[in-house]
Amino acid sequence: MQYRYVEQPPDWEEHERPAMPGSPARLQHSLARRLAYVAVGLFVGLVGGLGNGLVTANLTAIQGQLGLTQVEAAWLPAAYVMVNVTANLLVFKSRQQLGLRVFAEWGLGIYAMLALAHVFVEGYTMSLVVRGVSGFAGATTTSLAVMYVMQGLPMARIPAALILAMNMSSVAVPLAWVLSPALVTINPWPHLYAFEAGLALLAFAAVVLLKLPKGMQIHVFEPLDLLTFALVAPAVALLCAVLAQGVNAWWLNAPWLAYALIASIVLFTLAGILEYSRRTPLIQLRWLLHPSTLMFMAGALLMRFMISEQNYGVVGLLRAMGLTPDQLQPLYGVILTGMLVGVVAGALTFSANTILPQILVSILLICIGGYLDLHSTSQSRPHDFFFSQFLVSCAAALFMGPLMMIGFKHAMSQGADHMITFIVLFSVTQSVGGLMGSALLGTIQQARAQVYTQAIAREMPATDALVNQRLAQTQASYSKLITDPVQRNAQSRAQLAQTVKREAAVLAFNDVFRVIGTMALSFLGWALYRALRLRFLAWLGRRRAARAVAEASF
Repeated sequence: MQYRYVEQPPDWEEHERPAMPGSPARLQHSLARRLAYVAVGLFVGLVGGLGNGLVTANLTAIQGQLGLTQVEAAWLPAAYVMVNVTANLLVFKSRQQLGLRVFAEWGLGIYAMLALAHVFVEGYTMSLVVRGVSGFAGATTTSLAVMYVMQGLPMARIPAALILAMNMSSVAVPLAWVLSPALVTINPWPHLYAFEAGLALLAFAAVVLLKLPKGMQIHVFEPLDLLTFALVAPAVALLCAVLAQGVNAWWLNAPWLAYALIASIVLFTLAGILEYSRRTPLIQLRWLLHPSTLMFMAGALLMRFMISEQNYGVVGLLRAMGLTPDQLQPLYGVILTGMLVGVVAGALTFSANTILPQILVSILLICIGGYLDLHSTSQSRPHDFFFSQFLVSCAAALFMGPLMMIGFKHAMSQGADHMITFIVLFSVTQSVGGLMGSALLGTIQQARAQVYTQAIAREMPATDALVNQRLAQTQASYSKLITDPVQRNAQSRAQLAQTVKREAAVLAFNDVFRVIGTMALSFLGWALYRALRLRFLAWLGRRRAARAVAEASF
């Protein structure tokens, strides 16, 4: 393929030549330098997700400190996803045209400066800006992590490099929960911003000191690319807004959700018409609409949806029971351990022959985890979920490698120009898929909680002797604190209503676990059917070929 070079590349040896424009050259390095590349890659990958993880883990404290409503607080993690997904539209071509070093240093440098400024300029608006920029940095650091780790590992271990680097941003989330209680105990919560700024500065210093080898710079940007971006970016942002706020504002009570969704669909449609008619589109719409690509997207979304059982289901249940981040720290320690085990196991065992087994094992682990959590009660505590969440976190890390390699091979079989579409598709299935999972599970949980609240209330009429006895016992416990009998009665009834609401919430979360387990079981059955069908067709093809050879020999 003929490229229009921004500057003439060096005269590389054949084995040193980059796999594609935007990738670094494959130079020979000493062992110490290779280890340094791996260490920087893993650290940069962690930094990309750790800042957002710290905000998510401490969202309740931040909400209280800034005096935010629940809807306002939900914009903080949503801002990260909005920018992260859309940034991937330009990240790949930016690497190819501007060069790796400019791409790395500008991306991390801007993030580091704004994170540092946030230490001195607090407030809700600044928090939103930093979260948005951290979303851009997350798109930057994921690519950098992959390229740095690949420099440190031999060519034969490239799949392992992808698995290690791509999982770092996921590992950062439970790590943030593990670190947060100690950080908040030592310092007031705003100092989390100083910690985030320090990490960003360290990552920036690391990529400046240990530079990637030079790659090829080619002219790839076209004027219509910016128009596509101007249509897709607000479309994605509006969709993320709907998914992030649908449960908080409630779907049928906020008309702006409908308007935002309609506007998102219109913008996506206009972008689709534009890209479909272009000779060199930014997004390969024809490939994106191919049945095999749609099947890959559905499978990736479904896996991401099922993993939401951990982030929304179990953690949501425990927080509904009143548990604080420091009480959840042991659980997240187990989740972090499970994720690291899954990453290492996936990297060590990955090969062309283990892609399908790894996917099937991941689905099976999620299925087991969902059904183990099915009988939770209001007395359940973090230690009751250690085993199930260890399995789910292993699955979350284990399926990442096969998912990446299937999509990567599928895209590269069509040409390097399909990589942008694959990167955006992968980002959408993981980032937007996470929002979609929380939105749908949250809707199920709240709807079922209302049903259970009404059902429990019907079974507890005011004339019931047990109800009156419970109220009398509660009033007696308040007798030393509240002298007015009317207020004692009102307080005891309020506490009973709160107990009913709590038990209804637990039953609703059990329904969420049931949905996840059933979905995983169905997905496992479908995946097994597809695997057996492909094996049978391959066997049938070999048999027919052997018969044809035998007949030809006569």
